[in-house]
Amino acid sequence: MRFRAAPALALLTAACTPMAWVKPDATPQELAQDSAYCQQEAWREARLRSWSYRPMGPLVAHDAAGRPFIVSPGGPFYDPFGDPMMEEGRLAQFCMRARGYELVPADKIQPSPSGTPPGTPKPG
Repeated sequence: MRFRAAPALALLTAACTPMAWVKPDATPQELAQDSAYCQQEAWREARLRSWSYRPMGPLVAHDAAGRPFIVSPGGPFYDPFGDPMMEEGRLAQFCMRARGYELVPADKIQPSPSGTPPGTPKPG
């Protein structure tokens, strides 16, 4: 049983790793401004698209006994690109990458000694 629990524990530990956006020549103020701008634009774009386009609404299906139940939004007709929350996350990441940032584990970021820009990834 321990051998089956070890991979699951490793996966859960890796999934909890804090991540941070880094760009070698960006100051913390630039990072904050770019992040806020990308979040606002992603929110706006995701909401703009989601109100006009909706995947099929809730479907009512019947079980073997004839009782109705609702199949949505995770059913076979679910469109993840129609979900504004998921689309917002994708658009914000795209914006940050387009501005030259890279998403790295927070423990890989070296502190900024004098003479080096903050947020520089550790070598290796």
